[in-house]
Amino acid sequence: MKLAQIASALDVRLENGSPDTEITGVAGIEEAGPGHLTFVANPKYAAAAHRTKASAVVVSGEFPALATAMLRSKNPYLTFARAIALFHPARKYSVGIHPTAVIHASARIGDGAHIGPYVVVSEDVEIGKNAVLLAHVVIYPGVKIGDKFTAHAHAVVREQCRLGNNVLLQNGVVIGGDGFGFAKDELGHWRKIPQPMPVVIEDDVEIQANTCIDRASVGETRISRGTKIDNLVQVGHGSHVGEHSLLASQVGLAGSTEVGNHVILTGQVGVVGHCKIGDGAIVTPQSGVAGDVAAGAIVSGAPAIDHKLWLKVSALISRLPEIAKAVRTKKN
Repeated sequence: MKLAQIASALDVRLENGSPDTEITGVAGIEEAGPGHLTFVANPKYAAAAHRTKASAVVVSGEFPALATAMLRSKNPYLTFARAIALFHPARKYSVGIHPTAVIHASARIGDGAHIGPYVVVSEDVEIGKNAVLLAHVVIYPGVKIGDKFTAHAHAVVREQCRLGNNVLLQNGVVIGGDGFGFAKDELGHWRKIPQPMPVVIEDDVEIQANTCIDRASVGETRISRGTKIDNLVQVGHGSHVGEHSLLASQVGLAGSTEVGNHVILTGQVGVVGHCKIGDGAIVTPQSGVAGDVAAGAIVSGAPAIDHKLWLKVSALISRLPEIAKAVRTKKN
């Protein structure tokens, strides 16, 4: 693909390069070679941009000039993501129903669907247009799903759950499994609390491999519009996650957690039940949230505290034996 074609498709400005340069693919800044397009979004890679062998680099509008051809962009990371899609377009699945699929007579599926091998669609299910259900996907009774739904192999949507438009479930996702609720009887035995209420997934949500979003005994579990959830995440019963938030791998939300809009929970964050995390908050990796987090806050540690305070505390940990010795000496 010619560099001028790429610039036009991405709506960016070509600077310091021939429009006829042939681009054959995309690569990281360190690995790129002739014919590759790469990008710089993080200032720490600025030096690498001057060394790169790539034929062109996507940079910000204020990035210093390079000898290499540049594509000037307001958002280099997003522009490069769109460039990847130019060279690696999403696979198109043929319309049709595999003969091994089992679809209940009462189910209604919109036009343009691809239904793969051994898919099960149960009674009273409604699925919108242009759905893709790959091998071994199971849709339980009474589920309602919007348009452009994609479910990869072995994804499961349990009974009565509600999914919006343009929802993507990666392999092994379980939507609406029973919440973890048990009550102890007079003999000390755990008795299951029924979990009949549905999970609601709003539009433009992606949920990645082997993540579980649990149904609740009362109320509902809800994932709001535009939120993206990584692999191996557990969202407990009755939790609400706001719009356009990010939950990274191995995040765990206990029951009735409330996560606001534009929140980022990084890897292995755990949140105690009934906590509220305000809009725009960020929780750093492996932190344990045991209380409410204010909107816009950045917190770290277990229990999670203000990130700047946590940095000071962390810096002191290795010095604790020395400090303790000094305290003992002073007392004596």
